[in-house]
Amino acid sequence: MKAMILAAGLGTRLKPWTDHHPKALAVVNGKSLLQRNIEYLQQFGITEVLVNVHHFADQIMDAIQKNKGWGSAITISDETDEVLETGGGLKKAAWYFEGTSPFVLMNVDILTSMDMGTMIEAHQSSKPLATLAISERKTSRYFLFDTTQRLRGWRNVQTGEEKPAGISTTIMDLKEMAFSGIHIIDPLLLKLMERNGKFSMVDVYLDLCEKHTILGYDHTGAVLVDVGKPESISKAEQIFS
Repeated sequence: MKAMILAAGLGTRLKPWTDHHPKALAVVNGKSLLQRNIEYLQQFGITEVLVNVHHFADQIMDAIQKNKGWGSAITISDETDEVLETGGGLKKAAWYFEGTSPFVLMNVDILTSMDMGTMIEAHQSSKPLATLAISERKTSRYFLFDTTQRLRGWRNVQTGEEKPAGISTTIMDLKEMAFSGIHIIDPLLLKLMERNGKFSMVDVYLDLCEKHTILGYDHTGAVLVDVGKPESISKAEQIFS
């Protein structure tokens, strides 16, 4: 199995670090977020990893070269000209996954104790178009799942916006679940992505979830830290040695 780590973001929430460095190289107890997630994937036998880069791309590439990929085979997808967001970044890198088995997509700023092996087994058993790591926690935007854990929509609880509009009035018993930034994706999805340029994977899933099965994998109880803000670095350092 291969993986892609999304590391091209500007990391504006992590200023002032990201005024001079990429978010991916923010350090938690002596190890960068990128190194930690490469080593996290290694725990589940995943050693072929593509990393997309944009903000201070040269620093990321230098770190990978200097550390020999921390023991993994790293390929770079260069988005120096324009950051393409999660969906556009994956589409640009689609060539890396063609003809392969399902693959992992994950954000570089997520640190977790989740057992990805169990998530992979769940995906391989059900064979959906994608499996999304989700949990019960407070956020402002939620995916909406039905009682079979199938994705049906999305809601912004601050504005009340829903996608598709009014979905909660047509499907009963929808449950709000927070997305954890970790996906397992069937390569078929790459051929179904009709958007171009800069776009989010959230919109891709909402485009496809009516006709295709996209499932949630509930990892509530596992540690998950979104290391997107300076104060979350100290929180992560208390958990991840």
